[in-house]
Amino acid sequence: MRQSSLVVVANRLPINDNVALDGACEWRRSPGGLVSALHPLLRHTPATWVGWAGGTGPAPTLPDVDGVRMHTVPLSSEDLRDHYEGFANATLWPIYHDAVEQPEHHRRWWDAYQRVNQRFAEATAQVAEKGAVVWVQDYHLQLVPGLLRALRPDLRIGFFLHVPFPPPELFMQLPRRAELLHGMLGADLVGFQRAQAAHNFAQLVTKVLGLPATDRRIAVEDRIVRIGAFPVSIDTAEMAALADRPEVADRARRLRHDLGSPEQVILSVDRMDYTKGIEQRLKAYSELLEGGHVKVRDTVLVQVAVPSRERVGQYQILRDRVEREVGRINGEFGRVGEPAIHYLTQPFDRTELAALYRIADVMAVTPLRDGMNLVAKEYVAARVDDAGALLLSEFAGAAAELSQAYLVNPHDLEGLKQGLLAALRAEPADVRARMQAMRAYLREHDIRAWARSYLSTLDQSGLLLTRLGG
Repeated sequence: MRQSSLVVVANRLPINDNVALDGACEWRRSPGGLVSALHPLLRHTPATWVGWAGGTGPAPTLPDVDGVRMHTVPLSSEDLRDHYEGFANATLWPIYHDAVEQPEHHRRWWDAYQRVNQRFAEATAQVAEKGAVVWVQDYHLQLVPGLLRALRPDLRIGFFLHVPFPPPELFMQLPRRAELLHGMLGADLVGFQRAQAAHNFAQLVTKVLGLPATDRRIAVEDRIVRIGAFPVSIDTAEMAALADRPEVADRARRLRHDLGSPEQVILSVDRMDYTKGIEQRLKAYSELLEGGHVKVRDTVLVQVAVPSRERVGQYQILRDRVEREVGRINGEFGRVGEPAIHYLTQPFDRTELAALYRIADVMAVTPLRDGMNLVAKEYVAARVDDAGALLLSEFAGAAAELSQAYLVNPHDLEGLKQGLLAALRAEPADVRARMQAMRAYLREHDIRAWARSYLSTLDQSGLLLTRLGG
């Protein structure tokens, strides 16, 4: 079995299964943030990506993608239900997002979570060469670092959490809190999006496990586990280049015309998730219409809400509520040929998204809680004209970096309304100054800077980044 000096471990493989014209399946690299971050690095060293291919049943054997070996981990329909939809997304996800929805606890879900994490750890142990660097990703696989260290103590193991890490009083609700913390402490470096998350983790390790900890270091037996904030980013140059293409500019002009050439366009792009603040945003917009502060003929809201986790009951209920509210608002305030809200649930490719970003006079990114929110960063990168106002929730990780955005508390309906009005009525010079500052920041802190920052901290010897062309 071919082994690798760098192994990335994530719930999903970075590929899409496409059907070719002759009916055959083609596996292609998917356009994701983590994929974009690591792709330039993975090309320079024997690298393997361990993950689930997306189906149930036996794991398919996949070809290399851009020189990176794909190692598939199989999931059964029971694993998918109890590990992914159950413990990961109905227990951990709500706890990690301020318990916006009530988490559920079922013992069979925990059994599945352990079983799947063990499977990932064993697969990783097989493909990692001696002394390899292993980078484990996100909340689906929090037990993998500890399980992997037991199997392969020679490895250099990193773990990165892409979602928020909750305060102690929320995490303490988890029946298996100690096991989850022990799992993460199997890593040599535990990375978070924000410094507050690292602080929360250190507090919990001391409270639950009795280990001495600071916000940067935790003593675990004869090891030191380092922790810290490494805010994830995007491929800023790639998004800017895409948005600057003539065909994207042409598409943007057509889109604005199709919307009725309004004076101002408000855009929101979200997964259909109760953490994204979609209902609160719709309520605020409805009240602005009702109060006459915004008029349908002059202003239009485009809400893209791509369905996700549709087999989870909470998400089905949310989609029904959102669609009822959109229908109510359009029924009360829309006109023939002039809806108040253009509501779209289909996924968009990056070219279409770039065109939407180009026409958005205000980009409303107002989650109730978010680890980072890369849509906010994509919007900033796409505004090559230095125009456009970003309305951003204080509770998105991006708010710590994009401080020039119009920041709002999405839990405060009046504050949300005033923030939206401020962004709509801002002076062009103020909008331009804010956007230029945010764009300058993102050029320096792009996805490659994030990956190199994390890997250089994990791989203290520097040998890995030397091999990676760093």
